[in-house]
Amino acid sequence: MSTTKRRRPAIEGWFTAGDGQVRLLGTRCTSCGTPYFPRNELACRNPRCTGPKDGSELQEHALSGRGRIWSYADSRYKPPPPYISPDPFRPYAVAAVELEAERMVVLGQVAPGHTVDDLAVGMEVELTEGVLYEDDEAEYTTWMWIPKRSPRGASGASQ
Repeated sequence: MSTTKRRRPAIEGWFTAGDGQVRLLGTRCTSCGTPYFPRNELACRNPRCTGPKDGSELQEHALSGRGRIWSYADSRYKPPPPYISPDPFRPYAVAAVELEAERMVVLGQVAPGHTVDDLAVGMEVELTEGVLYEDDEAEYTTWMWIPKRSPRGASGASQ
């Protein structure tokens, strides 16, 4: 009898973790190239776009898996529903990351084991998949940011 729980995305359709690469799933306007996350299904909101404004110009697009920290913070309180936290609640860091190719900012948790002391504005990060919470049947996953290097440098000394 296996005790391994099934892994499921906490939010269906917002990211993919296939082939070992985690990517956010958004949309992109085929007329002007404007990216959207979360997904935009209605119409391109770029006022300079000359394409149709009926939603037909929007296609699913896998966004960059890398970016640079634009801002970050400590989350030391349990967010209200519909957010589901592990019990007991464990504080975590969040980072607003400017995606490499799209030049848009996306918010997400930082992978466990990393605190705000490990982060710096401009630091390169990449997407990974992590467990947001679990129940008796499954582990519910989401995208998380993981730093590519320590801001303290190789010696561990503060900058």
